Amino acid sequence: MELYSGYISRLIGELAVLPGIGNKSAQRLAFHIINMPPAKVESLAKAMTEARSNIKYCSECFTLTDNDTCPVCADQGRDHTQIMVVENTRDMSAYEKTGKYKGVYHVLHGAINPGLGIGPNDIKLPQLLKRLEATDAKEVIIATNSSIEGETTAMYISKLIKPAGIKVTRIASGVPVGGELENIDEVTLSRALDARVEL
Repeated sequence: MELYSGYISRLIGELAVLPGIGNKSAQRLAFHIINMPPAKVESLAKAMTEARSNIKYCSECFTLTDNDTCPVCADQGRDHTQIMVVENTRDMSAYEKTGKYKGVYHVLHGAINPGLGIGPNDIKLPQLLKRLEATDAKEVIIATNSSIEGETTAMYISKLIKPAGIKVTRIASGVPVGGELENIDEVTLSRALDARVEL
C-alpha cells in the first residue's frame, strides 16, 4: 500500500535522486516545500528552471556561469599566467573561499577513468591544451582530487604540458588520499597550495 498520494510520492521520488539526498531527507524536503507559501514554491521552481536554461560554460575556464566569461576570468586583477586545474566547479569554489589563490582556473568536469570509459577527450582537457597554446601561461597547478582517477589525470596532464616548457605543479600535503576538495577546510587547502610540488 502506498503511504502518500501520487503527487507527494512523485515529489519525494524526484528529490531522492539528487546527490546526497536519501529517502528520509527527500520526505523532509517534500513536506517543507508543500508547506511553503505558493509564491515561494513558484520562486524556487523558477530559479531552478532559469538556472538550467541560462547557465553555460565559461568560454575560458569552463566553470558554470550565466555570462560568456565567469567573474574570475573577467577579473583583470587576477594572474592569468597561473592556471589551477580542478575537476569540477565545486572544487574551484572551495579554493576561492580560501581567498588566497589569485590566479585563474580550468575546470575539467571530471577525471580520466578508463574503467568507466572516460578518456582525456571526455573531459575538458583538449580545451585546456588549446587555452595553453593561445595564452602566455607560466604555471599550471594541478588540483585534481587525490583519488586514483585524480592522480591519473594529474600525471597525464603533466606529461602533455611539460614539453611546452610550462611549469607544472601539484597541490601537496594536507589533502588526504581519496579526499574530495570541496569537503576540505580552507586552511588545509591554503597549505596544500603553498606546499605544491613541481611534477
